Amino acid sequence: MARLFSIGEVLIDFIPAQKGVALKDVVSFERAPGGAPANVAAAVAKAGGQASMITKLGEDAFGDFLIETLDNVGVNTEHIARTKKANTALAFVSLKEDGERDFSFYRNPSADLLLSEDEISESWFNEGDILHFCSVDLVESPMKQAHVKAIRVAKEKGVMISFDPNVRLPLWENAEDCRTTIRDFLPHAHLVKISDEELEFITGISDEEEAIRSLFTGDVKAIIYTKGAAGAVLYVDGESFSSTGYQVSVQDTTGAGDAFIGGFLYKLLEKKAILSNLVSILKNENNDILTYANASGALTTTGKGAISALPTKQEIIEFIEIQK
Repeated sequence: MARLFSIGEVLIDFIPAQKGVALKDVVSFERAPGGAPANVAAAVAKAGGQASMITKLGEDAFGDFLIETLDNVGVNTEHIARTKKANTALAFVSLKEDGERDFSFYRNPSADLLLSEDEISESWFNEGDILHFCSVDLVESPMKQAHVKAIRVAKEKGVMISFDPNVRLPLWENAEDCRTTIRDFLPHAHLVKISDEELEFITGISDEEEAIRSLFTGDVKAIIYTKGAAGAVLYVDGESFSSTGYQVSVQDTTGAGDAFIGGFLYKLLEKKAILSNLVSILKNENNDILTYANASGALTTTGKGAISALPTKQEIIEFIEIQK
């Protein structure tokens, strides 16, 4: 099987011991490994796929913990650099009663933002691989330029590019910088995952169908539009394919979208998708791919944290069978 490469932040999520409390009122937190690109890599690895993380961590205890965590779930960590110039990123999260979140980030800058383009090697990538990225680490920094180089050299090797904007406005100077940067990177992706909460913000278009059509720009071949528990819609080659979500007892929504796209990308790797057959695979195998991805996302919400709550392939398969 080809490999998923995920580039971007790996961090510590501090999850509150109690729900329904504002962040300023939370008394105690539980440490959980996270970071959207890392969650996606972990989802692929826990399903039995090959996944590598590209980032930089501080030479600190949190960095040690994150590498150990990724190693333990099967993510290759040889492309994770370390530095003494900044600390590993932290995110403090408060949970509302419905499991939705409020974030406070500590990274000014954090170690991940210091990964430079010189630390990206074109020898890492091969045709059939997938490079996945998000927007959190696209703020002005060496890491942004590392993304630019990784995308460029990966595409030269025939690698599929996957982009989940995963909007986190508190990490940007202003909302317009975030929107502009996402729109700048969109045309370089072949696959784009976008949530119902992000669509109008990114496109500036209120009509759903028109907004989705506007995302087909540059190299974009497919849009995966996610709607939480309501499922997802895949748009490809002028057609749309809907899928229903699963109703579960939600404990924490952290990482649910990452588990979804991780499951989606794992299925593409399993089916040996490459750029030349991507459209036909998505059109012919969409039910299997979306069902698996929806189950992966749903199961993740039944636990706390992201990586620690990710299901295995066997757990996903058994869950799908029970739900039939």
